[in-house]
Amino acid sequence: MRTLISFILFLTVFFTLYGSLHFYLYRKLTRALTVTWPYNALILVVFLLMLLAPVLVNILARQGSHLLATFLGYLGYTWMGALFLFFSIHLLIDIYQGILYLLSKSSLQFITALNPGNKVSFFFAVLLSMGIIIYGSFEAKNFKAETVSLKTRKLPPGVNTLRIVQISDIHFSVINGVSLARKIVQRIDGLDPDIIVSTGDLTDRGLNEKARVEGLFRGLKAPYGKYAVTGNHEFYTGINEAIEFTEKAGFRMLRNEGIQVADLVNIVGVDDPAAKRFGIDTNVPESEILGRFSNDRLTILLKHRPLIGEESKGLFDLQLSGHLHKGQIFPFSLITSLLFPYHDGLFKLKAHSYLYVSRGTGTWGPPARFLSRPEITVIEFQRTN
Repeated sequence: MRTLISFILFLTVFFTLYGSLHFYLYRKLTRALTVTWPYNALILVVFLLMLLAPVLVNILARQGSHLLATFLGYLGYTWMGALFLFFSIHLLIDIYQGILYLLSKSSLQFITALNPGNKVSFFFAVLLSMGIIIYGSFEAKNFKAETVSLKTRKLPPGVNTLRIVQISDIHFSVINGVSLARKIVQRIDGLDPDIIVSTGDLTDRGLNEKARVEGLFRGLKAPYGKYAVTGNHEFYTGINEAIEFTEKAGFRMLRNEGIQVADLVNIVGVDDPAAKRFGIDTNVPESEILGRFSNDRLTILLKHRPLIGEESKGLFDLQLSGHLHKGQIFPFSLITSLLFPYHDGLFKLKAHSYLYVSRGTGTWGPPARFLSRPEITVIEFQRTN
């Protein structure tokens, strides 16, 4: 019942917000152009289809109509990204036109000549949105290997470096599948990792050719193992299905637990808070889990969201997180940066601890990124005396 209520609430909020964006586009379109009834009806049908597309994609995927689900997924999610950009761009135009209107009420009536008008404004916003989405589709496929170097006294004698490769927020789904997996694997293979970690949202709904993706990731080699934690989408997908996929891909899922790896490093992983919404709660404090491990050894905390537990400070050397995608498409990053103060990159915390927030390796929703290049992160610890 709790899960059903959460799902209904999510759909209500989603359709309210997403429907409002469609209404905004419709109003701008009809003010810019004279649309007769037959074309107006066609526009409304298309808008309704795009509004429902995210839900229809999941239904089609569950029914096994993967080809149609993939086509509608690319179309619907690309539309979603373009619609958000259109709203952002045209909102700025609205503000600009509002300022001109206020100025024209004073003695500066000549200022109205600077108003581009509804038609020009509409097509400017449409063309700029399309241009950004096209560019963003290429940016989303252009991984960057971000290297972070940290010094530590906690590596044992004889071990001078430890290289951890982090992936995050891949969101394997109807539009992120085998080709993305192959590209990620090829890139990681060239990075010579000692340990590979996934900090959540590895999988999502509707992944086709799941066995092939699992096989590609299972082939990744790391001498000291591969480890993962849950993100919010593991619970949205179905936690049992997500765990099975992650383990078949060769990762050990750490759920509010830790492991000592080869007398070299402690790796602790905690569940995403979304677990509570699905009635899953271990009631074990994060600090208690970390406290079970010696502070004399390097301790890595895997935690999907970049939130710092006050009681956990000083109990880990490095927290690895993701979740935010750095907003994925600017200017959405302005919103995510307000909600999460630790937004992107490396942060030094007190008590000799660090936090690294990945921009993510894949995409959620629109298969595009803008001013948020995807990354595979290499964290290299170097032993110092």
